[in-house]
Amino acid sequence: MTYYTWILAFHVMSFTSWMAMLFYLPRLFIYHREHSDNVAFGEVVKVQEYKLYAYIGVPAMWATLISGGVMLYLNPAIFQSGGWMHVKLLFIAILVAYSFSLNSIRKKLIDNPQYKSGKYFRFYNEVPTLLMIVIVIMVVVKPL
Repeated sequence: MTYYTWILAFHVMSFTSWMAMLFYLPRLFIYHREHSDNVAFGEVVKVQEYKLYAYIGVPAMWATLISGGVMLYLNPAIFQSGGWMHVKLLFIAILVAYSFSLNSIRKKLIDNPQYKSGKYFRFYNEVPTLLMIVIVIMVVVKPL
């Protein structure tokens, strides 16, 4: 199973790329919202939001999910190592839902640049951090 570690390395790189999108896209939403009076700036931010989501975020999310699924397929005994994997998978499911919610917000901001407030997006920007903390603790510490 020497290829398992290569799949794991790919999984970690994919997860890191996905998290980069999850951290930065809500920050772009803040700029989009708080500079909604500047039409030229808004047009640039719309392009950045789309490219970050479609060209980096979505492929990285699928690469993470597929590589993780392959590792689970190759090592199904991991489910007997405690409840940590179940908790991790639950939080990954929430992270996937959060990722899709960003696309929904992105589309709403195109139609209505006044959608929500900068403060709302600053709060929303913290969600992936909290989810990542739990996911990493589950994988590294395996407390359950």
